[in-house]
Amino acid sequence: MNDSHLHLVANHLPIVGVLVGFLVLISGYIIKNHQVKNTSLGIFVFSALTSIASFNTGEGAAEIVGDFSGVSETLLHNHEEYAELFFTTIVILGGVSLAALFLHYKKSKYTKYGFSIVLLFAMASTIISKYVGLSGGVIRHTEIRHDADMIHLDADNDSDDN
Repeated sequence: MNDSHLHLVANHLPIVGVLVGFLVLISGYIIKNHQVKNTSLGIFVFSALTSIASFNTGEGAAEIVGDFSGVSETLLHNHEEYAELFFTTIVILGGVSLAALFLHYKKSKYTKYGFSIVLLFAMASTIISKYVGLSGGVIRHTEIRHDADMIHLDADNDSDDN
């Protein structure tokens, strides 16, 4: 297996994980259940850890597919930019989730603030995950490139970059 294979395996985990964690967190708020909210924190920590593998295989994957016909440097660059932003937010989310777990188990009066910060980073990470996933998908999936204009990708210059 090379970095491209590993990237394809790993990259879905943080994207799906942050969405599932966000939905679990919202459910925990709705039903007012701390165990459900704590479960979301574990999901966020797992997603942050899997993002490390995804992020660290991205450069190698880009080198491999960069020479493929129909692969644009612009699309690769845009995906890299979104990936850096997503990686930063999800790693912070993982750290804040660990802190919120610690506060909860210490029965701190600041626990609710920890969960509020987690909620904010979870929302941001979930939104950014959509862009990193789509910008990665358009690199090789030409059938979805018409949607790329919505995320400010320069699909018109694909033929100029090859």
